[in-house]
Amino acid sequence: MTAYVVRDVKHYINGEFLEAVSNGRFSNISPFTNKEINQVARGTEAEIDLAVAAARRAFDHGPWREMSVKERLSYIRKIADLIEQEAGEISYLESLDTGLPISQTKKQAARAAENFRFYAEMVNSRLVGEAYQVDEQYINYTIHKPVGVAGLITPWNAPFMLETWKVAPALATGNTVVLKPAEWSPLTANKLAEIIDKAGLPKGVFNIVHGFGETAGAALVAHPDVQLISFTGETKTGSEISRNGAATLKRVSMELGGKSPAIVFDDADAEKALDAVVWGIFSFNGERCTANSRLFLQEGIYDEFVQSLKERVNHILIGDPMDPDSEVGPLIHKEHYENVKRYIRLAEEEGAEVVSGTIPPELSEGNFVAPTLLLNCRNDMTVAQEEIFGPVMAVIPFKSEEQVLAMANDTKYGLAAYVWTSDIKRGHRLAQKVDSGMVWINSQNVRDLRIPFGGSKNSGVGREGGHYSFEFYTETQAVHVAIGEQSIPKFGVKKKQQMTASEIQ
Repeated sequence: MTAYVVRDVKHYINGEFLEAVSNGRFSNISPFTNKEINQVARGTEAEIDLAVAAARRAFDHGPWREMSVKERLSYIRKIADLIEQEAGEISYLESLDTGLPISQTKKQAARAAENFRFYAEMVNSRLVGEAYQVDEQYINYTIHKPVGVAGLITPWNAPFMLETWKVAPALATGNTVVLKPAEWSPLTANKLAEIIDKAGLPKGVFNIVHGFGETAGAALVAHPDVQLISFTGETKTGSEISRNGAATLKRVSMELGGKSPAIVFDDADAEKALDAVVWGIFSFNGERCTANSRLFLQEGIYDEFVQSLKERVNHILIGDPMDPDSEVGPLIHKEHYENVKRYIRLAEEEGAEVVSGTIPPELSEGNFVAPTLLLNCRNDMTVAQEEIFGPVMAVIPFKSEEQVLAMANDTKYGLAAYVWTSDIKRGHRLAQKVDSGMVWINSQNVRDLRIPFGGSKNSGVGREGGHYSFEFYTETQAVHVAIGEQSIPKFGVKKKQQMTASEIQ
């Protein structure tokens, strides 16, 4: 495998790679070795001000929103082409930075290129208005206009794909962008800046400020010249963003946490369901917002299914994320590793049986958590209610459809759900009653880019994806045109009568 050169990371502002104003930096740490990979420029309010000012100038006075749609989308397609050309380096940097197995990050690089191509096509085919004729007197029609400066705050799990998931529709619709990537995964965000710079976008259209949420992120959310905030991350941070953005009436879209149920009835295709739930919780090292972290098994298949789960857990390949055979790598950061381990200890305290794989001794320097099952769980346990965001799955038995529906909905989250049954009527019935933004019936987590993505309850606000992103990234303007003879009310044409002398007296 090619080992690419890793340089220190700078901000990208107004078409230039810059150090922090104060020359501040922070260390980027390998999840595999817990040693420093490189240094990253540390942004604060000063860098956010520079980036927003550049984006504001580019939007108000630059060519980006005024150029023809054809020309603007040619840049979007060029970015997609460059991502494909650099896919090897992107997947390497992503695995180095996050600990995700390279077999999985390769797919994410391909998906990132697809995001840009998809939105180039969507703007051409679906960014359309409506027109209504009123008798023979008026035509009313709508157009979609870019909103302004979009502040994009992205997470550290699958960072490159999720950055492009936001950047592509924001740019394709004519907005300018300030991206604040997660501080734990800066490498591929920097690579995206290099690719966009190579694509030749006008200065200030795309900007990146690296830094921490409480400084750079908070400054971006509060900035009065930013009209949009799109955020993916934990629910607590999302609540703070809503609060801090309210003063400037920002448009906000948020995809937050999840504690998604997978429900397997005793008439389900057990082998396919087993494949799906194992992949759904243990791929991406369990650091996936839509992971089926709660598994509900009907009593008739509970024992047999659990035995199969144990066998799978013991055979999952844990290893170096750069090894193409590795299925689970290290968690992204020591702090997150310690938090996941804390939940596993808590599960034992709450009475769950903990079944885990084994970490090879040669991996002791990394943030490895073995794939873990929490058996004999109750739905009211902390580990069945709070998002762990690691390779840990709570397994809970159920008797009836009514009982499992109540348990599935008994959580503050509502992002995703999975239903496995051969009774398709029951599948649809249950899917429509589950409190979640997305449901899969007899399927693993696969997505069509045309479909909206988002959650209910504490799992998010708004929808992105497909043409639904246009509701967030564009302003709909109504234009009314007179085309015929109209009768317009006349005001101020009647003369006031003069008062007589006697009336004055």
